[in-house]
Amino acid sequence: MTRARKELVSIEATPYYHCICRCVRRAFLCGEDFCSGKNYEHRRGWVLERLRALQGVFAVDICAYAVMSNHYHLVVRLDADRATAWSEGEVMERWERLFSLPLLVARYRAGQTSTVAERERAQAQIALWRERLQDLSWFMRSLNEHLARRANAEDGCKGRFWEGRYKSQALLDDAAVLTCMSYVDLNPVRAGMADTPEASDFTSIQQRIRMLASKCDRQEREASDEAQPSLTVLGREGDDPHANVVVFTTEDYLELVDWAGRAIRDDKRGAIPEHIPPILECLQIDPVQFVRHVGKGRGTYHVAALGCVERMRAAIRRLGRRSIKGIGLAGRMFLAPSGCR
Repeated sequence: MTRARKELVSIEATPYYHCICRCVRRAFLCGEDFCSGKNYEHRRGWVLERLRALQGVFAVDICAYAVMSNHYHLVVRLDADRATAWSEGEVMERWERLFSLPLLVARYRAGQTSTVAERERAQAQIALWRERLQDLSWFMRSLNEHLARRANAEDGCKGRFWEGRYKSQALLDDAAVLTCMSYVDLNPVRAGMADTPEASDFTSIQQRIRMLASKCDRQEREASDEAQPSLTVLGREGDDPHANVVVFTTEDYLELVDWAGRAIRDDKRGAIPEHIPPILECLQIDPVQFVRHVGKGRGTYHVAALGCVERMRAAIRRLGRRSIKGIGLAGRMFLAPSGCR
């Protein structure tokens, strides 16, 4: 049975979530439709444009993304502390970028409310917006509804663009975040759409590689940044708690994804080496299970949460459930709680 989103998303349990959304009937509505002969590749750029715009509104960070022909993946971080620090004026300004302000709130902003009751009602509405601007469901709604309306307008039709509500998975620790980011970034390689991570278009791994490339001049980098979402900074623990997400560095992460990308391809040399990437040792992730996990396709992430067994059991108690799908996988892949934080 489908569970309420509030049972799947809890900022107290973790701020990190993996989201998946698929086009209706799994049609290639963001790629090349071989049946009709139409090409919708340009729509994949729409996803990145919208993500970039929503980052200026919501307290949501993008850790990883991959936009495929008929679905997309996101790994996001909800930043409740950032939203709490916003002033009332900033909350109103951000909300107004997406929605029109009610007359009462507009009068409150202009200092034209005459009674205490009016001011309290306006303040209550602003407090509600503050909650929504750090809410995963409102973020995904603002993303998917915009894309659906734009695609339907282009096609001159009405009806569903997405097959249903988005799927979400809680990522309970650094090991889970790392595993899920790798899975997302390797989607095009796994699907045979690209030979290497750097050739994977519309993915965060390609964006990270290009950001580090010394050949990319400043002007080209600035032009690229305008069309792509900002990615969370990796490996800056202690510098800025709001900018940092996880303990592994970008260099370690790129090395791991390159290794895993070769390991999951039948035509590439990818046997597990004697010296596994240090990042797996640090986070106590079994390398064999890791490669099996990121090498699987659809169905791999149909679990409500991912993390070490101890955190999975804590999530079960917090949600008041008897069990949670994926705890067996967690026991095989995550050898111990992440101790690198």
